[in-house]
Amino acid sequence: MKNNPRRIELLSPARDLQVGIAAIDHGADAVYIGASGFSARAAAGNSIEDIAVLVEYAHKYGVRIYVTLNTILYDDEIDDVKRLVEQLYEIGVDALIVQDMALLEMDLPPIELHASTQTDIRGAGKARGMYDAGFTRVVLARELSLEEIGTIHREVPQVEIEAFVHGALCVSYSGQCYMSHCFKSRSANRGVCSQVCRLPYTVRNAQGKIIARDTHILSLKDMNRSMYIEDMIDAGVTSFKIEGRLKDVTYVKNVTAYYRKVLDDVIERRDDVIRSSVGKSVYTFEPRVEKSFNRGFTSYFIDGTRSEDVSFPLSPKSRGEEIGRVKEVSRNAVLVDTMAVLNNGDGFLYVNKNGSVGGFRIDRADGNKIYPTTMPRDIERGTFIYRNMDMDFTRKLSKETAKRNIAVDFKLCDIEAGYVLEARSEDGVSHRAVVEMEKQLSLKDQRENIRRVLCKMGDTHYEVRDVDIAMGDDYFIPSSVLAAVRRECVEGIDKKRMEQVLSSREIKKHERPLLKGWSEDYRANVSNALSVGFYKKCGLDVGEAYEIKRVEDAELALCKHCIRYALGRCPRNTGVVDKDYEVLYIESGVVRMKAEFDCKACQMKLYRWK
Repeated sequence: MKNNPRRIELLSPARDLQVGIAAIDHGADAVYIGASGFSARAAAGNSIEDIAVLVEYAHKYGVRIYVTLNTILYDDEIDDVKRLVEQLYEIGVDALIVQDMALLEMDLPPIELHASTQTDIRGAGKARGMYDAGFTRVVLARELSLEEIGTIHREVPQVEIEAFVHGALCVSYSGQCYMSHCFKSRSANRGVCSQVCRLPYTVRNAQGKIIARDTHILSLKDMNRSMYIEDMIDAGVTSFKIEGRLKDVTYVKNVTAYYRKVLDDVIERRDDVIRSSVGKSVYTFEPRVEKSFNRGFTSYFIDGTRSEDVSFPLSPKSRGEEIGRVKEVSRNAVLVDTMAVLNNGDGFLYVNKNGSVGGFRIDRADGNKIYPTTMPRDIERGTFIYRNMDMDFTRKLSKETAKRNIAVDFKLCDIEAGYVLEARSEDGVSHRAVVEMEKQLSLKDQRENIRRVLCKMGDTHYEVRDVDIAMGDDYFIPSSVLAAVRRECVEGIDKKRMEQVLSSREIKKHERPLLKGWSEDYRANVSNALSVGFYKKCGLDVGEAYEIKRVEDAELALCKHCIRYALGRCPRNTGVVDKDYEVLYIESGVVRMKAEFDCKACQMKLYRWK
């Protein structure tokens, strides 16, 4: 193994305590969870008491807990945030994921700070500024390619890089979307996004001609970068993040277990990276991400090319897994050409000949012949269908589906005063327990009984790998004594591991970081006096956040996704400049926007259309 191998982390979401524990059991090295306020998912808040329970459970495995405080803050919230951070520090939370620079100006306990993806980090200059300001980790914009990630890592090797690998995608660069606040008075930067991007739109050109109707042209597929894990490690990624703090426990179980297996396969054949927590998870099911909620998958520009349409314009609902085409339709049944095993109660999505999406549930399945509860009228021979609810898979995931155990080795020796039992866990944490008692020779071999008692781990999170009985003679040791020292050793290892997790709590701050590539207008998202003070110390005079003062003709979203490309009219792709598509207009009720295209930067910008 190379010196100082890099620790690789699988980071899973948790909407609550139950989901957080499930994420750990299924292989997460870290879990991020929202507190009772100031989180970019306001609907996923948790009490200090529940987070404390999660922290205690996590630290037994060396798993880290991050709390999301990634909203912009108002002046009257600063004191509440400071009190919350102090509480989170006291219960042992490992880091905070934040957006607002006000936290850098607060007198906080030495808790680690991670710069949220809402801080819009797309280049090395901003990443270096974040590191110099006191952030130990940056969560990069989802839109970056391997080459761009690698450049940031090479130019700022001191900072840890966290990148998304799976889950729902926002159409805009995170932190740079103001659509929801503009049209619905619900700010994404305040954790209450109304998901304007998931609406059905009518698309018009500059002459008013309708290009498309009822298309979810801004609704993106879900990210799946499982095929790029090793490439991302080589580019410098430390933490692999699964999106989904609003997702249920079955989603988190399945997706966490899937990526755990992918990461382990890579780690096991390399000597320059190691896992960042301990304990092996054993599953009662085979993880398959296509069976959890998804709108179809995209690797989302990770290879640096625009070779696919990243949107799923048919529907913002779960598409699920591809099943096959309809072979026959009768009065009350549909025969499907598929190799999949279909189950009673399954749910399906299909696209009819007009391009509209439909869905149905079935009462029963007879092989590949399915009987819908309500027969769809527009389904016909040749229709392609997807399964977005696999009842058999869902039932399996609703039960206990994983057990995570830490391997431990025991060594029992006799000493002059009695006996000593040493336990050493798979990550090298050890504890010795001494039993002072008069030694008594046994009339028969005690080794089998000693191993039996020491291997009784019960409902602990340990699994005995080896027992070394290194005694000079065959002594009789009561089972109750062996059980007691076994418990002492296990509790001792737990205590030492928790002490290790909390022993390096220290952060650094620089008074005047060099800020390159940072916004100075409303897009800096500055909404309080402390943040203003931070930027002034750095020599920047920033404008007020859009949520404080609406800007006329503001850029409401900056997108890597391009609706002109999705409509097949990209001039870089086709080689033809179609003037009818130079500017496009989209509307859905009160939401009316103009789309402009920066082909040089390969980006789309959205503005309010009055």
